[in-house]
Amino acid sequence: MARDFAGWLSSHGWVVRTEVDFIDIVAEKDGRRLHAEVKGASTVPGLGVDTAIGQLVRRMPSEPDQAVSFALVVRDEPRSVEAAVRAPQRILDLLGMALYAVDEDGGVRQLFGRE
Repeated sequence: MARDFAGWLSSHGWVVRTEVDFIDIVAEKDGRRLHAEVKGASTVPGLGVDTAIGQLVRRMPSEPDQAVSFALVVRDEPRSVEAAVRAPQRILDLLGMALYAVDEDGGVRQLFGRE
C-alpha cells in the first residue's frame, strides 16, 4: 500500500523517499514537503489510525511551516476509512493533515485535505 501511494505521488510530480527517519513516506514538490504515515490492514483500524496521527504529530515542527504538510493513508475499505474520517476536520486543518485511501488495486483517493 505504501508503494501504491508513493507511486501515486510520483505520478503527480512529487519526489518520493520511503522509510526516512521513521516516517513511511517523505515527498517533495515545488518547495513543499509531505510526511505520510501509511496504515495497512488491521483488526482494530481505529487504533492504527490513532497511532498514525500520534506519529505524525510527534514529527511536526514546533513552529508553523506552510511548506510542510502531513498525510494519513489508510486502506480503502469501510472500517479503515470510517476510523480515519472520525478525526474532526477542524483539527486536521489545524494540523495541516490530509487523509487518503488506497484500494486493493492501488487506486488512491483523497478523503480530506490538500495535496
